[in-house]
Amino acid sequence: MNRLLLRNADDADPGGSWNRDPEGIQADADRSRAARVGLRLFLAVVSSLFFLFLLAFIARSQMADWLPLTDPLAPLANPWPLWVNSAFLVLSCIALQWSRMAARQARLDATAMGFVVGGVFAIAFLVGQLWVWQQFVAWGYFVASNPANSFFYLLTGVHGLHLLGGLIAWGITVAKFLRHVPLPQLRVSVELCTTYWHYLLGLWFVLFALLTSTPQTYEAIARFCGLR
Repeated sequence: MNRLLLRNADDADPGGSWNRDPEGIQADADRSRAARVGLRLFLAVVSSLFFLFLLAFIARSQMADWLPLTDPLAPLANPWPLWVNSAFLVLSCIALQWSRMAARQARLDATAMGFVVGGVFAIAFLVGQLWVWQQFVAWGYFVASNPANSFFYLLTGVHGLHLLGGLIAWGITVAKFLRHVPLPQLRVSVELCTTYWHYLLGLWFVLFALLTSTPQTYEAIARFCGLR
């Protein structure tokens, strides 16, 4: 009878929490809380960094040697490649959000599928960004040839590096899925990756809007910020 009760308990809780002591459960909760706090602090630092970049961008755009990338013959006059890349990042976030919701419902297969698909779309976004860089070089828009070029490479490059760092964490979590780590132990990783992806999506839309704006918009922002 005791064996039957233990077997039923294991079936009711596939994560194995029936067999874990309260101290172990509390330790996991503390680690999860610390990880969430650490991510929030990291995102605050990243936000401060990009805020300074954007202020420098606006201030530098008011100089006479600034050649807008949105001019009729410039690469961003028709930024359709950036729209395509944006769609990849949106699909990545949708897949990861689906994975997070599935993890909360304890659906392992759906969690793993959404998580993997989200990472694949994120990789597609990075590949698309590299292709845009190659187009810039093919058209003669090098890093040092124009301050606007330099800021384009800087902002998109730093954003891409942060997404690449997220993909490292994503790859580690995928490896845990392949090792059949119980879902309760992966739920926090899935949620943190999803939150990080949503943040990078919002940040990308800010950068996208700024990079494809007109000089008149830059001037208005500079006046508003007291930079002109």
